[in-house]
Amino acid sequence: MARGEVVPSRQDAPGETTRRNDGPGVLEDPVYGQARVATASGRISEAMDVHSEDSRTPFSSSQLSRLDEALTLACRETGLLFTLYIGDLGTRSRERAEELHASLGDRADEAVVVAVSPGERVVEVVTGAESSRRIDDRGAKLAVMSMVASFKESDLVGGMVEGLTMLADQAGAAR
Repeated sequence: MARGEVVPSRQDAPGETTRRNDGPGVLEDPVYGQARVATASGRISEAMDVHSEDSRTPFSSSQLSRLDEALTLACRETGLLFTLYIGDLGTRSRERAEELHASLGDRADEAVVVAVSPGERVVEVVTGAESSRRIDDRGAKLAVMSMVASFKESDLVGGMVEGLTMLADQAGAAR
């Protein structure tokens, strides 16, 4: 996929997807509210509208910006693909995190998936073949412990940013 290329998240009937004027590479699916775009750093940013009775958003704009910056810096500094999943993982959290990792396809070898399920109080870190050579189990455990400490202080975003930073530091500079 080329940078800025728009990828529909599902097969659409002709004329069913439309482009918005929010900038290059942004896709809006008026039926399902899903979008996927390659960012300037090469990372894929994907979003999906989830409607609930509670109209409050879980993160403010500044919190989302902090998370995006942490992901971008981790990817840029290490050359690895860092992804963050926040949501329900279910009773088989490790298997679900591994499924998320496998869904990255060709990039899975160099990927690090950090899956956080606040409601279940679960954090999973899954690494691929290349990323596991650079981030050992001990480093991943230390990052998780740091995240959990922040989560206990009700700082979900700060904990995830710190965890991503620690994982990137463990991986070292791009080779």
